[in-house]
Amino acid sequence: MSVSGTGPLLRVCALRTRLGGGAGALHAVDGVSFELNRGETFALLGESGCGKSMTALSLMRLLPDVGRITAGRVELQGQDLLRLPEREMRRIRGARLGMIFQEPMSSLNPVLSVGEQISESLRVHRGLRGRHAARRVVELLESVRIPDPARRAQAYPHQLSGGMKQRAMIAMALAGEPQLLIADEPTTALDVTIQAQVLDLLRDLQRDSRAAMLLITHDLGVVAETAQRLAVMYAGELVEEADCEGFFRAPAHPYSHKLLQSLPSMERRDRDLSVIPGRVPRLDEGLRGCRFAARCDWAWGTCRSKAPRWHRLGPAHRVRCHLYASGTPRLESQEGAVPGTRRRPVPDQAPLLEVRGLKVHFPIRKGIAQRVVGQVYAVDGVSLTLVRGQTLALVGESGCGKTTAGKGIAQLIRPTAGSVRFDGAELTRLGGRALRARRREIQFIFQDPNAALNPRMRVREIVAEGMRVQGLAQDAVEARVRALLGQVDLAEDAAGRYPHAFSGGQRQRVCIARALAVDPRLIICDEPTSALDVSVQAQILNLLRTLQEDLGLAYLFITHNLAVVAYLAHRVAVMYLGRIVERGTVVEVLGAPRHPYTQALLSAVPRIAPGRRRRVIRLEGELPSPAAPPRGCHFHPRCPRRIPACLQAYPGAQRLSGTHVVHCIRVQEG
Repeated sequence: MSVSGTGPLLRVCALRTRLGGGAGALHAVDGVSFELNRGETFALLGESGCGKSMTALSLMRLLPDVGRITAGRVELQGQDLLRLPEREMRRIRGARLGMIFQEPMSSLNPVLSVGEQISESLRVHRGLRGRHAARRVVELLESVRIPDPARRAQAYPHQLSGGMKQRAMIAMALAGEPQLLIADEPTTALDVTIQAQVLDLLRDLQRDSRAAMLLITHDLGVVAETAQRLAVMYAGELVEEADCEGFFRAPAHPYSHKLLQSLPSMERRDRDLSVIPGRVPRLDEGLRGCRFAARCDWAWGTCRSKAPRWHRLGPAHRVRCHLYASGTPRLESQEGAVPGTRRRPVPDQAPLLEVRGLKVHFPIRKGIAQRVVGQVYAVDGVSLTLVRGQTLALVGESGCGKTTAGKGIAQLIRPTAGSVRFDGAELTRLGGRALRARRREIQFIFQDPNAALNPRMRVREIVAEGMRVQGLAQDAVEARVRALLGQVDLAEDAAGRYPHAFSGGQRQRVCIARALAVDPRLIICDEPTSALDVSVQAQILNLLRTLQEDLGLAYLFITHNLAVVAYLAHRVAVMYLGRIVERGTVVEVLGAPRHPYTQALLSAVPRIAPGRRRRVIRLEGELPSPAAPPRGCHFHPRCPRRIPACLQAYPGAQRLSGTHVVHCIRVQEG
């Protein structure tokens, strides 16, 4: 993408933002400076709590009541936005500055239609009303590729899918034709296929409008494929700034280097991922020296006592680090060796879990009498096998039935039909005490650790709850809690604290300890790392793999993160609209996918290969409703390779090897 213009569109100089007052004030943004050119995408990346979103809110002057900007300048085309009265700033927001917020459902008004919300921006910033505004609303929705835009303009946010809600947010941000678009984690909650569509959409809209974009994200793959330049943020300040190609070729700051080393991949399957110990420091502490020193493998005395200055490594690359005071170090040669723990092979043995023809249907009821008028076919004939000590990944888009299948296997939802045999016992026929005894051996780790933990219970009580239900004596429970906390790398004093006192990664460790408390043999992991930063994700993945090898655990790993699958799983099952469409080993499914849906999923995963654009397979439309699945192959309405025969009947299993099975009539064509 070409960048035009004689000067920067946005210049941020020594911006400082505080939250609260007195000694406990948080230094959320502490001396941040950068420039953004016309037509350019500049990414701001880092872990949660580093100050990325607060920087964006400071630029927009949308701080919470306790926040205030204490110093600095924010110049938009030479005009300092921090000196403007609020009345003038309101005219700039939406007109010259647009923002796409992280969570569209909490940003869209649930009682106003999508069209009404976009019309409000058109009325305030463009002076459009009546039929002129209505026509422009349809044009904007069409520009963000929402099908049937005239009808969708009348819809309310809850009637749109996640991808459509995000597109509606983009249309609203574009309504005022801004010069600068701030996108705060615009794809975090989206599946890879929808993410690819949204990123392409943003690139196309930016090219057509020549607007600049500030992209805030912790996804390094998204940065590599979208941005021209980036800045890495840590504990309220920037620590590295570079062009994307130079950064991904040779990250300079130890924090940047560790972030890249933390990424899971197929190539790192034979060893533990590199981790960043500790956590981002509290921004209300008296921070001295380098803020990353406590977590840095290369730190020495000076790092803890003296703040580092900027060092320029090239025309577009600078870094804030003491290592560069006397030349350019080689971080790779100084990195502590990552344990080369080669994965122990899983011996051939009888399956621990056998699922055959599992169906979970939910009745649709209408009217005063609540008559059943249809069914939601959430899970519609799933079959899979899992061996002790093995990880089976269940992947697919949101709404395909992955979580429901997991709950059906654990009998948290009673299946409509099918067989679930666990260690030879048919779970669908068990009830009462017999089912509870078996359910002890099957535990769940849920997606959101914050929602999964009772905020009124201490960690000791949370972890011990399952053991008390099993009738363990008090002394045995206390000893077991201490052992479990040590097993998941939590300090012993964590037992007396409440969940809110922990970081997201630590809360997930508490959830893992709770699952381990009753000695399970199978753990169903439902997106256990989706809400975590890459550095914390690496810690959890290392922990899960270590526990599996030490305890012989089997994992059913539900996720849409294919990089995690490539690193952790032994086998993969790809799910679409309630059915498995492809299954096999990781090498077979991810290395040589044969179903068109699997191929589309893999093509949509962002890759860190700056300068090389991947070919994304475009899927038409949205995931169909499980209440009305298409006849024939369920995937045919979105399939780029469909033929008339695909509409006739659901394809049978095509066995390509002893482990690789695909449901597609065209699979033999290659």
